[in-house]
Amino acid sequence: MDKIAVISDIHGNILALSSVLKDISLRNVDRIFCLGDLVGKGPESKEAIDIVRSSCDFVLKGNWDELITREDVNDVVRWHQNQLSQEDIEYLRSLPFSIDFYMSGRRLRLFHASPFSVWIRVQPWDSIEKRLSMFENSVETGLGTKEPDVVGYGDVHNAFIQHLSGKTLFNAGSVGNPLDLPEASYCILEGTFNSEKRAPFSIQHIRVPYDIDLAIQLARKKEMPELKEYIQELTTSRYRGLEKA
Repeated sequence: MDKIAVISDIHGNILALSSVLKDISLRNVDRIFCLGDLVGKGPESKEAIDIVRSSCDFVLKGNWDELITREDVNDVVRWHQNQLSQEDIEYLRSLPFSIDFYMSGRRLRLFHASPFSVWIRVQPWDSIEKRLSMFENSVETGLGTKEPDVVGYGDVHNAFIQHLSGKTLFNAGSVGNPLDLPEASYCILEGTFNSEKRAPFSIQHIRVPYDIDLAIQLARKKEMPELKEYIQELTTSRYRGLEKA
């Protein structure tokens, strides 16, 4: 059987990324797909881009990957932007929105946040109607294609799997900024890649510990903005946005 590792939301945390890639290498994985948000929040966006480019077979665009290429950004985003080269910026601009493929007779679709935009956020506790909309076709994914049986995404930094009306929705969680447990998260899909014939298929969530204290030291050494909020998220998995609610 084939194995595909699905990683997402690295957010410039190369210690978490390195730990995840080391774990992946021990599991005889055939391919690595990244669902975006390579940059921002953490201190090592450029290094994260370099590692992902050399390690992953397919990379999608996240909301931070889009945001950091803009000119009309605030001072925090500008700091992260200034860590990148023009080549890095162009690479992020070139990233595709989604990918469709078959695995063990199931049509899979992967994207960063939703089929409509990298900015539309869908949580595991949202209404059934909103979660089922994740299986719809859109201008971004292609209107004339067959709707997927399985959808995987990132964005919300919450690892889960749900079965909805005969379809499967899963989130890979976050490598570098998890908001459910303070350990890096990723998924492995196992089945027969590129096959439309029905066969065994599984989705496995994996948690990988890494040196959070050292990750904080790296951010502090670089005098990264919003350090307090970053430390909170890494150590407690509590989203900084909750403090402003």
